[in-house]
Amino acid sequence: MALRVAVVGSGPAGSSAAETLAASGIETYLFERKLDNAKPCGGAIPLCMVGEFDLPPEIIDRRVRKMKMISPSNREVDINLVNEEEYIGMCRREVLDSFLRNRAAKLGANLINATVHKVDIPTNNTDPYTIHYIDHSDGTVQGVGKTLKVDLIIGADGANSRIAKEMDAGDYNYAIAFQERIRLPQDKMAYYNNLAEMYVGDDVSTDFYAWVFPKYDHVAVGTGTMHVNKASIKQLQAGIRARAAKKLEGGQIIKVEAHPIPEHPRPRRVVGRIALVGDAAGYVTKSSGEGIYFAAKSGRMCAEAIVETSNNGSRIPTEDDLKVYIKRWDRKYGLTYKVLDILQSVFYRSDATREAFVEMCGDLDVQKLTFDSYLYKTVVPANPITQLKITAKTIGSLIRGNALAP
Repeated sequence: MALRVAVVGSGPAGSSAAETLAASGIETYLFERKLDNAKPCGGAIPLCMVGEFDLPPEIIDRRVRKMKMISPSNREVDINLVNEEEYIGMCRREVLDSFLRNRAAKLGANLINATVHKVDIPTNNTDPYTIHYIDHSDGTVQGVGKTLKVDLIIGADGANSRIAKEMDAGDYNYAIAFQERIRLPQDKMAYYNNLAEMYVGDDVSTDFYAWVFPKYDHVAVGTGTMHVNKASIKQLQAGIRARAAKKLEGGQIIKVEAHPIPEHPRPRRVVGRIALVGDAAGYVTKSSGEGIYFAAKSGRMCAEAIVETSNNGSRIPTEDDLKVYIKRWDRKYGLTYKVLDILQSVFYRSDATREAFVEMCGDLDVQKLTFDSYLYKTVVPANPITQLKITAKTIGSLIRGNALAP
């Protein structure tokens, strides 16, 4: 028998899973509803992703080496990368996603331009799943109804995952990321050449941060919030536009976009022979709201577990086999998520705590720890002395900002 795997969704999570499976000779079907899809997101990728996922330099629009943290009272703290080789990559999702998707297809994944709308779930451990989908390869929205039988399914279809619903993965809270892409006059764009800005304050986000990130020929200006009603999102976006107004003068909006961002992992990420990866699984970090690297990594780790437990596609993995991926994932990244969760609840609580947070970011030890954990994706255990210094500084900043009051 030859194992057949369907990967639904071809963002970084789905494409990375499909690439790993196809490279191992496993029969892989990669479903994507919109081949030109550009998910609205800040588009920042950490340095480790460039090397780990062999991303060519042309994927990266800008190499950001300076970050400005701007507090509620507009206090600015500059965070600069000291090491010449280090940078945060800024990319457009449509460019990154199509590169990863095409690479998976070149390795042998069968790319299907289709909307998956239903899955028939077998009553035993060996019968195939039947995927019902609308094939759009004729260029129409109506498309043609088709079915496909597969042994395993990887749901990589984002925060509103259809696969998660079909497998009854349970719900999670989600935030909304809203952003405007703004083309700036050249002199204004020059300011953002290799600089990104993060703004905190109740006026720009009550539980997150707002951003101005440089892209290829424009900046992305946006905010994230758990308050998902339209009026409050509009108000927060007006807040970031007001705070950055001088720097955005003469800018022209070329695109407006919004997208849900999961707030924590789903209750069930593997059910039967279906596994969730990326946003569908809920792998977005608190505090930074970052998920591109984690999406790609989860897709790859899930596919690696499938290759391994299926003996390169010669047997059908069980639910327990698929759960190997969850165990490895939680062991590797569980702590990162917990730490960032705590940071968010401590520092994004009020404008006083945000002032303390930005003050703390001015400290070089804190900067190094933060950047190392961002660029290389581990909660870097600093040496104990540095750790103590950072803890003392954190408490000091919070006390100065009267932020410890309940």
